[in-house]
Amino acid sequence: MERSILGYKCSACGVVHYPYHMLCKKCGHDQFESVPLPTSGKLLTFTQLYTLPGDFEAVNLTLGIVELESGIRITGQLHIPNPEISMKVQGTVEKVRADAYNEYYGMVFSRG
Repeated sequence: MERSILGYKCSACGVVHYPYHMLCKKCGHDQFESVPLPTSGKLLTFTQLYTLPGDFEAVNLTLGIVELESGIRITGQLHIPNPEISMKVQGTVEKVRADAYNEYYGMVFSRG
């Protein structure tokens, strides 16, 4: 089963929000429809984390902010050896963390 990250489309004006908001930022309406977000975009910025808490499986982690084709900006993990600002990236929804009882999924970007 392929997973997707969902945005929230205002049923009054059609603006898509991510993450969820109680009210539309454009028109103030409070009804939304879930819509899948695009998975490709452009890397705006990134950071590399080297001192993670002990319960993380990874030794280090690279996070990036990506502007999707729709203009929505989303944070996700980067699986790119040498990321560069403005590079094209492609995202997939993958397990990004697990503990004894839960699995957590998020967007993971690779070179597009």
